[in-house]
Amino acid sequence: MALVEFTCNPLRPPVEGHLAMMRTFLLWLSEQQGVFNFLRRNSLARRFASRFVAGETSETATAAALDLKRLGITTSLDLLGESVTRDAEAIGARDEYLRMLDRLAASGAEINVSVKLTQMGFDIDEALCVDNMRRILTKARELGGFVRLDMEGSAYTQRTLDFFERHLLAEFSKHTGVVIQSCLRRSADDVTRLIGMGARVRLCTAAYHESQGVAFPDKQDVDRQYVALMEQLLRHGNYPALATHDTRMIEHARDFVTREGIPAERFEFQMLYGVRRDLQERLRKDGFNMRVYIPFGTQWYPYLMRRLAERPANIVFIFGNVVRETLALKP
Repeated sequence: MALVEFTCNPLRPPVEGHLAMMRTFLLWLSEQQGVFNFLRRNSLARRFASRFVAGETSETATAAALDLKRLGITTSLDLLGESVTRDAEAIGARDEYLRMLDRLAASGAEINVSVKLTQMGFDIDEALCVDNMRRILTKARELGGFVRLDMEGSAYTQRTLDFFERHLLAEFSKHTGVVIQSCLRRSADDVTRLIGMGARVRLCTAAYHESQGVAFPDKQDVDRQYVALMEQLLRHGNYPALATHDTRMIEHARDFVTREGIPAERFEFQMLYGVRRDLQERLRKDGFNMRVYIPFGTQWYPYLMRRLAERPANIVFIFGNVVRETLALKP
């Protein structure tokens, strides 16, 4: 009996260990410019990317937003790119967002975008970043839109929350919000503080490699905290956004709001462009607010690698779907 227990019970830890190694490898790949340069010239890689990234321009992203609008699904557009190193790059990204807001308004799509502070010059000059963000938010407010501050790695968590509170919250509270990652050990305190501010919060797991001292290494602990923070936000938050593709989390949220008598209009589910499209449509048909996060731009490779790193076990499933779609399009 002891032999059976020895040969069968340890299966799960090695599997989890292999997934952790794959996650680390994918995050490493996301930083390899040479691999990106090769893949950007590869037609199959571009076909794969097109399922999850709405092209390289705001025109193609706006078209994707309008397609989803016809299904009753709202969207948030995100120009891919982060950690710029020159003022001109940050100003260029700002100007692209300003043009994007005007384009969304002219097209009839919802005016909703997501922005990374490092793309706006956060690591160059905070004053530059403040000016860029205030210009974007002023335009969004004029158009009746919304701007979400994306959360980056844990080194930026406190800086981002401080920036949000110090420079944006008072003047643009109805037009901006932040993101909290359930993998971080600090997130319970952050959510409580943000609820007290009346801030709008998007809750996700995370897409960055973090140390065990900063983040929970076990996915079960990450999920457990996600559920706890989700319930807290649903009870007390200001229109929280639940960003997850996990059907267990979604069913838990549905059961929770039914049990607590929380109306569907008080929160929304969020998913990534091209992921679980069937579930997106089903949730909308069931009467829930559904928003799809639409990334676009030339920097699609690091984005995809980080998305794959979130759940390495899904790689075979995703590639299988892309190959089948590609073959189906051939004459």
